[in-house]
Formats: sequence, structure tokens, C-alpha cells
Amino acid sequence: MNKIFNLSSERIFIAGAYGMVGKALFRTIEKINPKPIILAPSRSDLDCSKADDVYDWFKRNKPTVVIIAAAKVGGILFNSKNPADFILDNLKIQNNLIEASWRFGIKRLLFLGSSCIYPKLCNQPIKEEYLLTGSLENTNEYYAIAKIAGIKLCEGLRRQYGFDAICLMPTNLYGKGDNYDPLQSHVLPAMVKRIFEAKINNFKEVKCWGTGKPRREFLYVDDLADACIFCLERFMPSKDFYANDESIYLNIGTGKDLSIRELAEIISLEIGFKGRIIWDSSKPDGTPQKLLDISRIKALGWQAKTSLKDGIKKSILDFERRYI
Repeated sequence: MNKIFNLSSERIFIAGAYGMVGKALFRTIEKINPKPIILAPSRSDLDCSKADDVYDWFKRNKPTVVIIAAAKVGGILFNSKNPADFILDNLKIQNNLIEASWRFGIKRLLFLGSSCIYPKLCNQPIKEEYLLTGSLENTNEYYAIAKIAGIKLCEGLRRQYGFDAICLMPTNLYGKGDNYDPLQSHVLPAMVKRIFEAKINNFKEVKCWGTGKPRREFLYVDDLADACIFCLERFMPSKDFYANDESIYLNIGTGKDLSIRELAEIISLEIGFKGRIIWDSSKPDGTPQKLLDISRIKALGWQAKTSLKDGIKKSILDFERRYI
């Protein structure tokens, strides 16, 4: 599909520029020729949870395109123990950024959601229209509700005022710059850390949460960054998107999933760990399966480039460089 929007001459504000997704976006945007101007304030430069600071920053720096990758994120344990923080912090961050973008006349806004917005017990693969058709997974519902609110705010602004906001719903992300903190990390980086440490310490077994039966889809973070740029340049919902049975959000994934047990086996093989994986079934599994239907983004001409095996190899190398 041909470009409908040229990013080369824009001032692109990456909110959350120093997280895993933000850094991947920075790497990807720098490849655009001619290069756009990238605005990437650190948290010490801009606290997105404070509305006055956000408005003042927009006034001084005059972005023309905004990508919202800023969010409070974490795995099952961190979500379960901090529900108020997850909903309150994320609502503040995204509401401030989305409203400021609209009020300052930003040309295009991209809000990044998450596949956890969909009901726990969905038909598989999960289509965009399944949003709000059932109950959420209770271990991350506060985060999910905040993300749903962000999508609906973008929808409302487009519908009422014609504000050009789009949203992407990525599946489980991993890759360079991931968070390996045992209390805050997601399943794949947590496994990389745990299994790597077992290997170098000659442990005979590793304990992992749950039964290993749930199925998950994983997307390498640089592929998401590529999808963001692709959609900013090519995805334009119609003005009357409700009447045309469209949405302003697209699923982003690989279209392939595997069990958590299979994931542990692949990571063990790549790391060279020959011990046993012990599954602690007293810990929660989360959603039984979460595979996204990516037919809409594929119809536009985009698909992921990084295989899971290659992505895991890159993640292991990244972990070694940062922590060993």
C-alpha cells in the first residue's frame, strides 16, 4: 500500500522513549530518509502523569506527530499486587498525552494498547471486534481497563472532532532492552533470566509459574516499531468508521502461538540448559490462550520479520551484555 502520510518532515514525539518499545521506535525512525526530528524527553525532563508539565512541554517543543509508548507495565505478579497504581498511573499518562495532542493540533497520534484488552475467554484467533464482548483476565484487568479507556478516548476524539488518532494492539512483546526484574518482568524475559542463571550455576532444575499449558504469541519489539511506522504512513480509518464496520485500532502480532511449556524448552535449548523444568501449578496461568487475528494488518501489507527462534537468540545476547 502506498504512503498516505510522510513522516520525513515531521517532529515526532516518542512518549516513553527510554523503555524497550521507545528505544526500538528510536532505532526504526532513525532509518527514515530524510530523517524526521525525534523528540525523546526522559522522565526527568517530562513527567507525563502531570497535565501542566505535559501542556508546557507541548507548547515549548511543538511536536507534529505523537507516539504513546509510555505506560506502567509488568507481569502477572506486579499487576496483581499493584492494581490501583496500574489503572491510575496509566490513565493519567495517556489522558494527558492524548488530550494535549488534540488540543495542540497534532497531525497524527498513535496510541499503543495491548492484547490484554480482550476478554479472557475469546474465540481464537482474537479479532478486533471482540473488544468488550466478555470479562477480562483478573490478573491484569486494571491495566487492561486503562488501555481500553485510551482506545475509547481516541475513538471519541476522532468521531466528535475528526482528530487523527489510531491505535495498535501488540501481542506479548520481548527483545532488546527488555525488563528482566524478577518482580516486574513478563514471561519470556523472566524465563531467559531464570534459565540462564540456572545454567551458569549448574542447577539441576528450574521452577516456573503455572502449568505451562497456556498458549501465547510473541512479537519481537523491533517488529512492533516497524509496524508503528508502517501504520502511521499507511493506515487511515474512514471518517465514518463506525458506520463502515471499521475500527481505529489494529492487532499486531505474528499469527503464531505456542505453549509456555514449549517456550521454556526453546529457551533452554538456546541457552544450553539441560536440567528439568518444574511447573508450580499453585501459581496462576492467566488467560488460557491469546492469539491475535492479524488479517487486517496483513491486508494492508505488513507482517513480522523476526522468527521466535531468532528473536530469542537476540534476547539472550541482550541479557548477557546487560547483566553478565
